[in-house]
Amino acid sequence: MTTTQDRGIELEPVEVVDAELVDADDAPGAGEVAVHDPVAAVLAALDTEAAEYQYQNRPDKTRTGYARDWELWEEFHKWLAEQTGVRLPLSTITVGTYVAFVRWLDEVKEAAPNSIERRVTGVASEARRYGYDVPKAARAAATQALKPLKLDKNRQKRGRGKAAAITPADLRKMNTAPRERQPQPDARRRRVLVVPDLARLRDRSLHTMRFAVAGRNEEMSELEDTGIVLVAEGLEVHVPSVKGRPARDVVVSYGENVDTCAVRCWIAWKEAKLAAGAAPDGPAYLPVDQWGNLGAEKLSPDGCGRAISRSAKYAGMTGRRITGHSGRRGLVTTGRRKGKRTEKLRAQGGWSPNSPVFWEYVDEGEKWDDNATEGIGL
Repeated sequence: MTTTQDRGIELEPVEVVDAELVDADDAPGAGEVAVHDPVAAVLAALDTEAAEYQYQNRPDKTRTGYARDWELWEEFHKWLAEQTGVRLPLSTITVGTYVAFVRWLDEVKEAAPNSIERRVTGVASEARRYGYDVPKAARAAATQALKPLKLDKNRQKRGRGKAAAITPADLRKMNTAPRERQPQPDARRRRVLVVPDLARLRDRSLHTMRFAVAGRNEEMSELEDTGIVLVAEGLEVHVPSVKGRPARDVVVSYGENVDTCAVRCWIAWKEAKLAAGAAPDGPAYLPVDQWGNLGAEKLSPDGCGRAISRSAKYAGMTGRRITGHSGRRGLVTTGRRKGKRTEKLRAQGGWSPNSPVFWEYVDEGEKWDDNATEGIGL
């Protein structure tokens, strides 16, 4: 028999601990179960319900846009996996992934800087909806990465550009354009389109009202007959809340020209639509098809925007980008040229006091006032 001495091994003494087997039921913690915390459960359920409630109350256009942003986030992750060989989970929103997303949108998708900024916001919103964390550092890094892109003139040209301001003269041109619209050079159909009188009256009112209240497309779509009250001085208009912005009450005076007077154009349109069978106290603006048939539902925000772009095109105003935002910009620039107070203009359109867009419009309207080269003997 071989012993440890034969192997030259010396065993070290060890301490022997007395122990005994116990029944499973006697073991510490045996039989314990996790205690349900009703407070935590209720709070978690309320958080989930709140996120879904906020999502459902967003405008359809916003939900669609954010969903598209998330699809791009997924597409970016597929591209990143091809480059690195590693597929990251969609929940990994870090400084690195967010900056890489900005660069991907810029270099691969060749998106305009403003579009990239909106995409980043959309991804953050959708991520929170799915319960993912969006660190402030990641958002800050993405904003920092965007700054040089916004200053690049070539990148700025990628977008559609800013909407041009319209003036009362532009409104007059649109509202007095011939009802017979000649086919555009690139149109497939070569027939002359005759605008129904009902559609013409609606557009005249829509354009002048938009300018007068500095209305967004969504706001023009949500206007109600009951929110537009005729008084001796003109109109008292309740502009409803859209996209979480506060509602506002504004006044519109009678205009100097019958073709651009928002009050007279509204009266004419309202009388015409009621005569055509519109429900009293319904939406302010309704669809009208090419045969002059009146719709029952409100005119959509996109419909409001297309109406002014279409009228501008057929009035020959093709050198500028006229959109639903042109009226908002035009009220401020025209108002400042006529000496209207900035506070009055800001309240009319519902801009926040620190809105950089509003003050940009103010500067545009004032640029010729006491300019640097005026009256200095040149």
